[in-house]
Amino acid sequence: MLRIDPLNLRSILVAIALAVCSGQAHGDALDGVLEVRSAYVSMEGGVFLLHARIEYPVSPAIRDALHDGVTLTVDLDTRIERERRFWFNADVQELTLRRELDYHAVSDRYLVRDVRSGTQKSFATLEEALADLGAVDGWPVLIEPQLAPGNYRISVRAGLRRGRLPASLHALMFWTDDWHRVSEWYTWSLPD
Repeated sequence: MLRIDPLNLRSILVAIALAVCSGQAHGDALDGVLEVRSAYVSMEGGVFLLHARIEYPVSPAIRDALHDGVTLTVDLDTRIERERRFWFNADVQELTLRRELDYHAVSDRYLVRDVRSGTQKSFATLEEALADLGAVDGWPVLIEPQLAPGNYRISVRAGLRRGRLPASLHALMFWTDDWHRVSEWYTWSLPD
């Protein structure tokens, strides 16, 4: 027969209660606006450069989660398709710009890190960090030789999800999926 010590049972019940409260506290963290406000491409030296403005949600729950050691992953998905008249569009290029947002408790700063290059910026407030994440200027997405004559569509969407967790929160938040949101696609035609 399995016997559970009352102290262990109490610890288990407290952990479950904390997990439920943590899920409720952070469950609505991504409420608010998540939208690509504008986007366009410019061409420089045969390279198409993406410029976009994204609005990310700001909430006390996001701030609390970052202060608890949660890392947020911010993605900007880009899709370039060649339009076809009598068939499905052909994929030309799909790219993701991935960045992470952390809070550094010792310096009391918010850190934005580009996952691919490793470059990092530091900000005094969450609003400044999100504004920086929302301003994409001159990200190379395509080179001219990749394009055959025809009409092309470019689509971008923003995504926000929970990234790395500190070890202390793994047990409490392993089943929640409330930390993932993507915006609608923002689509336009590439000028001839």
